[in-house]
Amino acid sequence: MREVDLGEFAVSWADGVPVVDVRERWEYVDGHVPGALLMPLGQLAAQTAEIPAGDVVYVICASGNRSREGARIVEAAGRSAVSVAGGTSGWAALGRPLDTGDGS
Repeated sequence: MREVDLGEFAVSWADGVPVVDVRERWEYVDGHVPGALLMPLGQLAAQTAEIPAGDVVYVICASGNRSREGARIVEAAGRSAVSVAGGTSGWAALGRPLDTGDGS
């Protein structure tokens, strides 16, 4: 499992890579990377087939801990995945855009 820093993630995110947020719904609603799909870590293994196509899946959480486990789960399902070090907290601290709400 590979890990990328927020700078590398920002470049890939701008290119439209699939991003999966493995935090809990309340965390996601409070603020998430625009375009990130909510798939809480405890439900991820059952939802990997719902991840959009792409060469690499970027997995993000609050700080980078849960995303490492999430990336392992995605890889076990046969997809290439990386964990985003620094997570959504780091993304926000850099002044990057955040969406709020659940997308409905």
